[in-house]
Amino acid sequence: MANQTLVKMKNICMEFPGVKALDNVDFDLHEGEVHVLLGENGAGKSTLMKILCGVFKKKSGTIEYKGEVVDIKDVHKAQEIGISIIYQELNLIPYLTVAENIFIGRQPMHNGMVNWNKMYEDADKILKSLHVDINPRAKILDLGIAQQQMVEVAKATSVKADVLIMDEPTSALTEKEIKELFRTMHTLKKSGVGIIYISHRLEEIKEVGDRATILRDGKYIDTIEFKDGVVDLDNIIKLMVGRDLVSKFPPKDTTIGEEIFRVENISSKGLLKNCSFNVKSGEILGVAGLMGAGRTELMRAVTGADKKESGEVFIRGEKVEIKNFGDAVDNHIAYLSEDRKGQGLVLLFDVKQNITLANLDRIKKNGLLNLSKEKKDAAELVEALNIKTPSIRQKVRNLSGGNQQKVVVAKWLYTECDILIFDEPTRGIDVGAKVEIYKLMLELAKRGKAIIMISSELPEILGMSDRIVVMHEGEISGELSIEEADQVKILYLATGGK
Repeated sequence: MANQTLVKMKNICMEFPGVKALDNVDFDLHEGEVHVLLGENGAGKSTLMKILCGVFKKKSGTIEYKGEVVDIKDVHKAQEIGISIIYQELNLIPYLTVAENIFIGRQPMHNGMVNWNKMYEDADKILKSLHVDINPRAKILDLGIAQQQMVEVAKATSVKADVLIMDEPTSALTEKEIKELFRTMHTLKKSGVGIIYISHRLEEIKEVGDRATILRDGKYIDTIEFKDGVVDLDNIIKLMVGRDLVSKFPPKDTTIGEEIFRVENISSKGLLKNCSFNVKSGEILGVAGLMGAGRTELMRAVTGADKKESGEVFIRGEKVEIKNFGDAVDNHIAYLSEDRKGQGLVLLFDVKQNITLANLDRIKKNGLLNLSKEKKDAAELVEALNIKTPSIRQKVRNLSGGNQQKVVVAKWLYTECDILIFDEPTRGIDVGAKVEIYKLMLELAKRGKAIIMISSELPEILGMSDRIVVMHEGEISGELSIEEADQVKILYLATGGK
């Protein structure tokens, strides 16, 4: 490729306590290309990029930027030389406006004061260039996850960087928003920007990628050049996981029993309209629908996390009152949020503390915590769920996304819940870890648990569900047996068909 090499990373090594995160990894990026970085969770992708943008300090190795060896000491140095990143974990300040977040630390000034009008005008121009309909004066806390993700994109592109790192930028976006993002990437490429793109949605790399580098267990495996849009996904998956995945979805071997959970006519102000569904012992009920259809809002209303206006909840035929999330837990209902880092885990706590957090009564003795029982119980669940961690004392923030998700599952299993609601259970985790989560869900179903699974990925809905309900604009627009369901029928119901 004739284009200038923007970044060259050689023999990069990095260690965390008990983990060799990167072991002599090489990576390069040319101007005007999208270089996809692939690997399972824990392969070292995000760590490598955090070294490039100054968040982490490498143990050894060299970084060249436009042919010169550079020491990227911190984030400011990275931005100064032209490197910007969109993080997988949203990095926004909730109580500030969209414009304030886009220009934080770089506000336009006039006579020593912030020029507020110019800041809002400039933010509006950037958002419009991305074809995003967001008010620059809106506060971040009033936006949904997908809108917040687009603000992150706007923030990164506003820096006018030569190198743009995108870490799972589409994980919370709708199809329309993804197309707009890809259009923006194409424009940036034409202007000479080099883009490093991390994604677990392998089908996306066909659309945007020029090359792909694969990491596995912190080591460099291979770099593949895409020719004429031809991508051998099976080969890429094999390189990522080091083995063949015979099937993404494990075979089902569960017996569906009696109804455990039923909700009738759940409504909430301005969104949910008379939603009713049920789920049986041993069953996985898939909940499909487009972004904003009300899937998460329905489950939050059912579990008392959000207020409902009307509707009733029944467990094994008995009506129960669920006014708050504590009531849900008392009734053996677990809600595993799509935002595992913000709502599912305490990132600064270790693995054992996160596992026992929702049911401390099990480890209390004479009013004090029985720490030896906590260690024993946590260790048993870590082994049972195959959670990859150097120790149960490891901070959860240092685990990969797939293993963090398993810790969330372990936490709710520790409460002995019978009804588990998985909201986007495999969001942001790789193909190998997805299979492990699927196996775990099927094992829970085999034990007689009732499982509700919200997913935006239609193959996942079709591959894992025993029955599917579809939502559209706050209503359940239809129900399909797995035998009759296909992508066309689901999309028909999701777009308002009856």
